[in-house]
Amino acid sequence: MSSTRKSMSESPATTRTEAKANRRTVLLDSAALLFAQRGFNGVSIEDLGAAAGVSGPAVYRHFSGKQALLGALLVGVSEDLLAGGRAVLDAGADDATSLRELLAFQVDFALAKPDVIRVQDRDFDSLSPEDRRQVRALQRAYVELWVEVLGRLYPERDAPLRRLQAHAVFGLINSTPHSVRLHGRRADTATARPVLETMAWNGLAGTLP
Repeated sequence: MSSTRKSMSESPATTRTEAKANRRTVLLDSAALLFAQRGFNGVSIEDLGAAAGVSGPAVYRHFSGKQALLGALLVGVSEDLLAGGRAVLDAGADDATSLRELLAFQVDFALAKPDVIRVQDRDFDSLSPEDRRQVRALQRAYVELWVEVLGRLYPERDAPLRRLQAHAVFGLINSTPHSVRLHGRRADTATARPVLETMAWNGLAGTLP
């Protein structure tokens, strides 16, 4: 009986927590879309609230301001990339398979998050200094996962060259928001995926001068 009462008493709090988390997610998704469309400086707190179905002041229940929202968006995505890359390597596949899985993971991200890539490209300098440092650190750690796998596959290539290769591949894959129409066009995504993966693999595994 006591456990039932406890469960019932906790239910409203749990519901509120879930609702708050869901609203935060909606705000982040709305911010990605609006920042991608208009740029950070072209979006107001009121715009963000309206897109998420709340009033402008209600945004402050979740974020201290527009810059904090931008930080949460880009830091969160960088954390997800690093965690996903580590999960690929922790799966224990051979190095060639791991590299292909990293490529597929990066392509999945680019095709699923074109708005975030646009925001990163255009509004990175609008982050707070602390968030810029954190994003850079997370992204450097993600790059080093690729450098590590490439080093085992191609030990004759030095680390700066492998790092250059990784950045070049990111440039190729992350160009999709500018070259592939994704919204409501599944065929374009289906066409882009194998092209990107094949071109990226050839860029990493091909013979270098």
